[in-house]
Amino acid sequence: MTHFKFTLLHQDGGSCARRGLIDTPRGRIETPIFMPVGTQGTVKGMLPEAVQEVGAQIILGNTYHLYLRPGHELIRRLGGLHRFMNWPRPILTDSGGYQVFSLSRLRAIDEEGVDFQSHVDGSRHLLTPELSIAVQEALGADILMSFDECIPYPAERDYVIASSDRSSRWAQRSKAALEQGEGNAALFGIVQGGMYPDLRARSAEQLQEIGFDGYALGGLALGEESARMYDIFEGSLPLLPAARPRYIMGVGTPADLVEGVARGGDMFDCVMPTRNARNGVLFTTFGRLSIKQSRYRDDAEPIDPRCACYVCRHYSRAYLRHLFLANEILASVLNTHHNLHYYLHLMEKMREAISADGFIPFRRNFYHNQEDGD
Repeated sequence: MTHFKFTLLHQDGGSCARRGLIDTPRGRIETPIFMPVGTQGTVKGMLPEAVQEVGAQIILGNTYHLYLRPGHELIRRLGGLHRFMNWPRPILTDSGGYQVFSLSRLRAIDEEGVDFQSHVDGSRHLLTPELSIAVQEALGADILMSFDECIPYPAERDYVIASSDRSSRWAQRSKAALEQGEGNAALFGIVQGGMYPDLRARSAEQLQEIGFDGYALGGLALGEESARMYDIFEGSLPLLPAARPRYIMGVGTPADLVEGVARGGDMFDCVMPTRNARNGVLFTTFGRLSIKQSRYRDDAEPIDPRCACYVCRHYSRAYLRHLFLANEILASVLNTHHNLHYYLHLMEKMREAISADGFIPFRRNFYHNQEDGD
């Protein structure tokens, strides 16, 4: 039996933004929520305790990476991913489909699954819906994703039709595999359809006929312009059941989160805050700030004077610039801490705005404050 429940608490009076609760055996998640990405069993540069400190309620783990290294059976023997990485709260694992698409050097897709070459050691593997679910169950995730093909952008309509229909069949097999296994985790279906609104609608209908605990929009943030992506949000999210969480995968910038929430998105993930942190790019209420710039050489101000995170309370821009230019590990640690705090605090403020029926003025104020930090 799945111990998973979504409760819709409130919808903003002036937009489609909504606030809800997801209950899992490992804790409650307030939505809308951003999930830090812990690809290989770690949120890069962060102790698990620090990830909790910045406000993370759930993190994302990666099926593809953990299957290849160190192996899902090893993680199962050592007590599952939560124990392996010392993370007591919920974990969502992706299906591995995106990584096969983006990282595998050689791959071949057919009805059975995806035959691919490992980017780690060159070995060959066949990833199927059944194996994807088996790996995710071995990891012990609380929310699993159905196996799908991430459709490249741009893609011809005929290819998108064939791929999306196959992903729907894989989704059916994913659900069957979970029901035949331990069956305790929640399972989300992933809407595909490329940039074609009618194919998105077709995919959403096929998935609802199968029935899932939640629904995700996949195949986005792959190079399409923001306006086009937002159109997909706007056209696809209302097609999904209001009584289930809606997850926009791999998105994105702070503005993407605001626009996704405005259109009814509940869950988001992206490597952007952590990857940018390692490259010296910091997110603030007034836009992005590149800490390596010479203007910060003797700047005693915090990253963001309006931020209350640990880093902004204790360190100057000058010090953070010094750490980054000196290639010190602490630069990545502190920058990541700040960026994740910024993202999670942004989600908290959006939840508050929704509860107060004030999301529209919140969004207006967000853009008013966002200027080029560089």
